[in-house]
Amino acid sequence: MPEGKPVPSRPLLIALLAFLAPVSVAGAQGAFVNWETPHVHPLDLTPDGELLVAVNLPDNRLEIFELATATPVPVGAVSVGLDPVSVRVRTNDEIWVVNQLSDTVSVIDRATRNVKATLHTDDEPADVVFAGAPQRAFVSCSQTNTILVFDPADLTATPQRIEIEGEEPRALARSSDGLRVYCAIFESGNRTTVLSSGGMQPGDDPPDAVGITSGPYGGVNPPPNDGVGFEPALNPSLPTPPEVGLIVRENDAGLWVDDNGTDWSALIDGPSASFSGRTVGWGLADHDVAVIETGALTVSYARHAMNICMSLAVHPGSGAITVVGTDAINEVRFEHNLQGRFLRVNFAAIDPLTLAPTVVELNPQLDYSVPTVAQSTRDLGLSDPRGIVWNADGSRGYVSGLGTNNVLTIDAGGGRVGPPTDVGFGPTGLALDEARSRLYVLHRFENSIAVLDTHGGPGGGPLEIARVPFFDPTPPPIRRGRRHLYDSRATSGLGVTSCAACHVDARIDRLGWDLGDPAGEMVPIGDLNGGAGVPGQAGDQTDFHPMKGPLTTMTLRDIIGKEPFHWRGDVEGIEAFNPGYEKLLGDDEVLDPAEMADLKSFLASIHYPPNPFRNLDGSLPNDLPLNEFSTGRFSPAGTPLPNGDAVNGLHIFRTVRNCAHCHTLPTGMGTNRTWDGMAFQEIPLGPDGEDHHDVLGPVGQIQFNTKIPSLRNLYERTGGNFDSPQSLAGFGFRHDGTVDTLARFMYRSVFHPDDDQEVADLIAFMLTMSSETELSADLDDVDHPPGEAGLTTHPAVGHQLSFDTPIPTPDQLATLAILFQANDGAELGLVVKARYNGELRGGVRGSGGNWRMDRRGEVLTSVALLTMAGPNNVFTVTAVPFGSALRIGNDRDLDGFYDRDELDAGSDPADPTSKPRIARRRGP
Repeated sequence: MPEGKPVPSRPLLIALLAFLAPVSVAGAQGAFVNWETPHVHPLDLTPDGELLVAVNLPDNRLEIFELATATPVPVGAVSVGLDPVSVRVRTNDEIWVVNQLSDTVSVIDRATRNVKATLHTDDEPADVVFAGAPQRAFVSCSQTNTILVFDPADLTATPQRIEIEGEEPRALARSSDGLRVYCAIFESGNRTTVLSSGGMQPGDDPPDAVGITSGPYGGVNPPPNDGVGFEPALNPSLPTPPEVGLIVRENDAGLWVDDNGTDWSALIDGPSASFSGRTVGWGLADHDVAVIETGALTVSYARHAMNICMSLAVHPGSGAITVVGTDAINEVRFEHNLQGRFLRVNFAAIDPLTLAPTVVELNPQLDYSVPTVAQSTRDLGLSDPRGIVWNADGSRGYVSGLGTNNVLTIDAGGGRVGPPTDVGFGPTGLALDEARSRLYVLHRFENSIAVLDTHGGPGGGPLEIARVPFFDPTPPPIRRGRRHLYDSRATSGLGVTSCAACHVDARIDRLGWDLGDPAGEMVPIGDLNGGAGVPGQAGDQTDFHPMKGPLTTMTLRDIIGKEPFHWRGDVEGIEAFNPGYEKLLGDDEVLDPAEMADLKSFLASIHYPPNPFRNLDGSLPNDLPLNEFSTGRFSPAGTPLPNGDAVNGLHIFRTVRNCAHCHTLPTGMGTNRTWDGMAFQEIPLGPDGEDHHDVLGPVGQIQFNTKIPSLRNLYERTGGNFDSPQSLAGFGFRHDGTVDTLARFMYRSVFHPDDDQEVADLIAFMLTMSSETELSADLDDVDHPPGEAGLTTHPAVGHQLSFDTPIPTPDQLATLAILFQANDGAELGLVVKARYNGELRGGVRGSGGNWRMDRRGEVLTSVALLTMAGPNNVFTVTAVPFGSALRIGNDRDLDGFYDRDELDAGSDPADPTSKPRIARRRGP
């Protein structure tokens, strides 16, 4: 408990909770919200070998299995936070679960099967390991690029914080002696960056580096990619291509070269670096693995292994840090040259002393000379590797392929040992039980565990002998649609790429790609909503040229109903992407109408997570630290910007600078209506139900149409810095990623900022942009077009409070006040999980502020619940999406019968076909 804060007395407590009681609230109705959260380390064994534990991500639980027989037997489940992604067993008696959406770690007591403590973390925690002397718990926090260090002996102590120089630190492992912790940096980068063709106005950032006459091609733009010409050859009927940016890659000699082998180093890190907006000596950190000394908490880094570092484990013999993931070939230009071959799946063995990597490609059956091979060869592929584990002597390792639905056996050097073993849909977690010759494989997309006999297959390799399902509330359209995003064997010509190869977990890869086609044809603009019909806003709309230059990967969150797609707005709807399965992925066929409908339904389910910069009640912060720096327009370059006031930033955005004229609120996208001279009118849906959001014509030096993009994931694109010798990202903002920081973006003359504080306030607001922002709804104000709502999540959703005493702290009471108010306003639901009278119980906060428990007719007040709280009866309150509280709190399988009633009657609350013989349907 914080020092100096008085403990409220029981009468005061009752008065406070009575004050917090609502007038009424509608009952929750059991919706399922999909954030498409990925597993990190979702499976583990207890040291005594008696239990297997697995996260049930969509059901917000930890599943427990006994291993007394050949097949794991389910013996219970523990409710934890929202979207658990990792589990680690600390001792035979204690289990830690990392909850990504809740920003918490649930510490579970094995004996009572209840959460005994809830630890709060930084945004989006990913994994935990135990290391050091004395032992500490290291928790990676992916969105904040930090690792928190907790003391397991004193869970109330404030954790230490380690800053990580890399984007999205996730998977963890420890050295065999426990004195080092290794962290895989998910979005580590791949030594590629982009040169610009210029800003919106002459003299604005970024400068035109490609067109500089002293450059390698004398200013020719686009530069050739095949000697002095193009491959494929340029269609002579095409008009002059637009001037665009260029992607370059640093090779092992330290030279920055394009796909034509031309050296651009002088403009990247050499004496002419300023002509590309960089500092002399500029470079990319390219940190793949962070190495933490558990004593001093110092950090060093391994580099140059791959782009997306998905999982890691320590080799028990050599001590090598072994990493699996993917590496993009995004410096190669044009769809024809990338078809089916734009990605490699890698294994890296990193020397623990020198930190030098030895990288091996995990698909040696491919030579990448053609984009399509026989299905029998595709079926040998491994893609999207999400787990790796070694046997005790290090002679065999196992790698799970989420995108190929298989497990690969490898030797100590990463070489294949026999063919892959097919398993279920979306394998991620691996747990090896050598005493029983068993490998357990957790499937993210079907909620089951495959049991493999490690010596039962052909040639002594693994063979699946059983599969154990567990409850999955995921709606069937989501399950069906996922295959068309992730499944490499079903959707690609080589069996190793998919849509998710770049749209990783339906998000981004932090890279740019040039998927143009010199041999292509012009595409008419059709019925684009150019400038939303506002006079003078559309610009000089042009047909779409097939050579479009580098464009950064866009998120797939909340895209359905936000058409058209792509940076140029040149894709009418998701159906128009269908040819990409053949043209880009190299498959033999496209999706049929039913498969496309499933993909569309799945994509339509993906929500943005809670914005981490919002206040818990959803309001805007007025003193937000930014970690942004002046570019020299007002204060000297490099001066830290002051903290930002997002409230004032919204005012500037909406009125002073009227950014909302184009970027309508709350999403930041262009309007979906058109101006008729009097009001903004609806536009009829297209033939496939697509919308028509605003697309602008060429502006300044941007020589093509641009769809006004959503601004809701700007905070996920930070990390670039062209003024630093160690930039964490090679691509930043704008369509091509050529603006490194939000500060540089906002200092440009087109936005007319008055001073550093105005820039800081605008940045603060843009970092907090979410659908929680007030909706622009004006229909008759030409300067403020109407916006539309999006799939977002209230900032408090996932938040948890655990109580082990009847007297809450003042901070807990203040948080409860915020949660109760949001619940009363139907902004979120509240559930409680508790242990009392020897039973694990659930409840939902309902009308009158009372808790409707999971036994029909039982209603408790908040005071009554608190009265029962104690060290052996810890209860936890969790904020959940509005509409999902009933399922999460009281009726797990939504069969109409409360969970405790089902247990009392001997039926299964995790099986909607299992019902009590004597019907006691849920009710008040």
